[in-house]
Amino acid sequence: MASVDTAWLPPAERFDFWQDLVARESVPARISSDHAADFTASARVVDLGVVRLGVWHYPSLELHRTRRMIRSTDPELYQLALPLSGHGAVSQQRRQAPLVPSGFAFVDTVRPHGSSHQVDGTAAGPLRTLTALVPHAALPLPAHRIEELLAAELPAGSGMGLLLARFLRQVADHPEQYAPADAAHLDQVALALIAGTLAGRLDDEQVLPMDVRVTGLRTRIEAFVQRHLADPELTPAAVAAAHHLSLRSLHRLFEGTGTTVAGLIRARRLERCRRDLADPRLGGLSVHEVAARCGFRDRAHFSRAFRARYGMSPREHRERAARR
Repeated sequence: MASVDTAWLPPAERFDFWQDLVARESVPARISSDHAADFTASARVVDLGVVRLGVWHYPSLELHRTRRMIRSTDPELYQLALPLSGHGAVSQQRRQAPLVPSGFAFVDTVRPHGSSHQVDGTAAGPLRTLTALVPHAALPLPAHRIEELLAAELPAGSGMGLLLARFLRQVADHPEQYAPADAAHLDQVALALIAGTLAGRLDDEQVLPMDVRVTGLRTRIEAFVQRHLADPELTPAAVAAAHHLSLRSLHRLFEGTGTTVAGLIRARRLERCRRDLADPRLGGLSVHEVAARCGFRDRAHFSRAFRARYGMSPREHRERAARR
């Protein structure tokens, strides 16, 4: 992970520094801005291995990547951009799509393209955009089908797009929560979700290889479990029914992952309980009220499971957290 802020530079040097940063961490482009005289901006880049994520804060600007800027030696990359504030537009291949928080914009970096991004009239503070760079060869979709999506808006508020947006924001905003050994798995999940989002926009998920579809489905199931932890009726059978799978197919989906669906539900519930018990804002709730919020109905079962996983009782964990 690398983080950079122009605030430590003299105002006259900030804009040139930012253009060099974009060229190094993304792709070279011609940038213009009404704020060039004092360009206060920051960036964080998280390299997962194949996918490279970026979180960018900056004032209003326009960006153009011309044909003359594109060399034969440039890496062939696709870029997904999700603006988290502001409004604008992105153009490529004589097509134009809105640049708004409701959807990803998608471009090919080795083709000319342009974009503009402006602060909303009543908003204060810098713009914020999340990006993902993916090599052409890493996406298991036919190139001629991907070309249909250039400068097209990919919805980020529902389906695979919503899951992709949440996943990328979680990783990019909180990289400290993951160990270096997690990068390969996060990379695989990111690629599967990106491919699934593109295939869904094309209405042709069958073009994806089976392993990519399996990873995407497993990730959707894990997200479903996380959203429904408070439901005491959350069981493998309920998960299977919600995803139109037989119970046997669901169990087979998790073979070789080191856990079962029941084990996943239990582990996620215990982790949420551990976190909530350490949260001083929930100090007014009893231990068993916290457990009930996480879907545990049997007090004795919850206490045994918590001690087995963390080596102490729920009350001991809460008391230690309070002392810290």
